[in-house]
Amino acid sequence: MHAPSLSDRSIEAYDAVTDRDRLERLRSLADALADVRILHVNSTATGGGVAELLRSIVPVCNDLGVDTDWLVMDADDDFFAVTKAMHNGLQGSGEPLTEEMKATYHEVSARNATEIEADYDLVVAHDPQPLGMLERLAERLPEAPIVWRCHVDLTEPVDEHLAFVSANADPIDHAIFSRSAYAAIDTPKTSIVHPSIDPLTEKNRSLDEGELAAERDRLDPLSFDAPVVTQVSRFDPWKDQFGTLEAYRRARETVTGLQLALVGGMAGDDPEGLELYEQVAGEAVEDPDVHVLTDLPDTTVNALQRLSDVVVQKSLREGFGLVVSEALWKRTPVVGSTAGGIPLQIVDGHNGYLVEPDDATGAGDRLVDLLEHEERRRRFGESAREHVRERFLLPRQLADLLEIFADELGLES
Repeated sequence: MHAPSLSDRSIEAYDAVTDRDRLERLRSLADALADVRILHVNSTATGGGVAELLRSIVPVCNDLGVDTDWLVMDADDDFFAVTKAMHNGLQGSGEPLTEEMKATYHEVSARNATEIEADYDLVVAHDPQPLGMLERLAERLPEAPIVWRCHVDLTEPVDEHLAFVSANADPIDHAIFSRSAYAAIDTPKTSIVHPSIDPLTEKNRSLDEGELAAERDRLDPLSFDAPVVTQVSRFDPWKDQFGTLEAYRRARETVTGLQLALVGGMAGDDPEGLELYEQVAGEAVEDPDVHVLTDLPDTTVNALQRLSDVVVQKSLREGFGLVVSEALWKRTPVVGSTAGGIPLQIVDGHNGYLVEPDDATGAGDRLVDLLEHEERRRRFGESAREHVRERFLLPRQLADLLEIFADELGLES
């Protein structure tokens, strides 16, 4: 196990982007948890939404006076091949888990669990990867409630994969899901908490004109003198970059000079990412107006989401899809699928459009609608920012989590 390096973060910095009443509620909850020590555990420090959330949640909690640590599992590609199969299976399509794969999962989990030597009052495990550690943690910390934060879409899991996860879920005291439809694991308590974006990170902070100009140059040969559509996602089959390519090609039949940017990073716990990136790049190589970009700096992604005319998120399955809120926060309308948490973020016909996950034709038509109506894009963009401000910024999510922690510990909040 190892602790990622984190930047300091002040709760006061959120005064400009969220309601004062919400910040006061956070401070009240933090006072109730002042004598508590909390541990978050997950499988990667880079490249995924969970890591992004923890990079904000952990330092803000510490600034509030809630003693919070974050440890990341140490594992090799064999382990991550198993957990990727589990992830795919939980989302509806995964290879069977062999006895060898299960043994690898338990061996790595046991080794990591023995490396946690400090005492904690509450443990939060994120997603299926660290579940195999929980039995040993429960034995060593018998008084500490264990919270499982599941970020995965569990609406149509493969039975075998769900059974394997359920077999490791006995130590869980409280499970948190992003939507009620995902609550497929039987635990003593269940809560629904929507994820959020941090508006102060490098990926989401405001950029001045000079910074935007510099990032435009960095993105050359992508030209913002012609229409640009962008998708920002990990290179993962569930994100459906191929469907986005199909939607772009349909829209290009009507919109002259249309360009597509397919942007993605490589999560540290996803061994499939590079392979899919190469497949997408190969599919797009003959079209000079399609730009497949990987591992861009966060500031560049920030600028691209602001400079694009429309953002697409045509996922086939989606735990939540915070890249939607990232774009909406920057006043960029989104054409997204009805998968997972995307419909919670897109109000159809108000800040973007929704299509069925496999409807590339419909997605292309919606792109044309927005690209051909500048005033509609502007109006959708203004509605988009306010929708995210009210529902999907970090202080709201953090208050929801701290309320659950206080309840599990029997503290008055």
